[in-house]
Amino acid sequence: MRVKHSKFRNTGILFELLVRQIAADTLANNDPKAVKIIKRFFTNSELAKEHKLYHTIITAPRLSEAKAETLISTTVDMAKKLDKSKLDKEKYNLIKEIKKQYDLETFFQSKISNYKVLASAYTLFEASMVNKFIEPKLIIINKITLLEHITKKPLTETKVQSDIDKQLRGESKEVRLLAYRMLIEKFNNKYSVLNNRQKLVLKEYINKQSDPAQLKEYINSSLISVKNELTELKSKIDDKVTEIKLNEVINLINPIPAKASVKDEHVISLLQYFQLTEEIKKVK
Repeated sequence: MRVKHSKFRNTGILFELLVRQIAADTLANNDPKAVKIIKRFFTNSELAKEHKLYHTIITAPRLSEAKAETLISTTVDMAKKLDKSKLDKEKYNLIKEIKKQYDLETFFQSKISNYKVLASAYTLFEASMVNKFIEPKLIIINKITLLEHITKKPLTETKVQSDIDKQLRGESKEVRLLAYRMLIEKFNNKYSVLNNRQKLVLKEYINKQSDPAQLKEYINSSLISVKNELTELKSKIDDKVTEIKLNEVINLINPIPAKASVKDEHVISLLQYFQLTEEIKKVK
């Protein structure tokens, strides 16, 4: 039996594309519906559990072959413990919701730099969940891809064949909750117009989705910072009309009230304030 890769069912790819969509929507001042999708499908779900496995492989530091083998074997072993029936249903509903909110062809057209690694992880996870004989060559090829990704060096099929014949090593390790991990680096090339502070805002916006208090603290701190910066820049502007308009903007910048939560518009406004400071600096 062969396991055929499907980007429509690859949890790692789906999550990364949703994160990219959040950035695209935010920059276009559109409602970032992908945020709600992530919150709905990647919290306390089988999808969230499987995403942790993809994330563990993708973000693994450079390891020796032995340690890389242990990491891969452990994640594959954990994949076996997922409720496949529940997982399949969640993936079906996720795609249905994405199709409802976005054009699927456009949504999936982005090029993913680590596509091969995510595809290999998918194949190994899927192979572990079926109670059927899987073509060994398929397992070897995909395992080589993951081992090379983690060890950062090429490997031979003979070496991997030897490893596959061994019993799974180690015990399952607890994986930290990173359901809202921002993979902003992967779309930096596509959105190169962002300055560093705007990229940081988007990254923190996703990273801290699971911690509203920290997110609010970060946004408020950034609002105060950019307000002070614009106030200082205002004193250097000679044009009276521009100075008045800038002053109106400055008066609009206030921290989020204590009883209020962070909204998408707060993030969009912060991105625009940072863009304004850059434009003023260029003029000056």
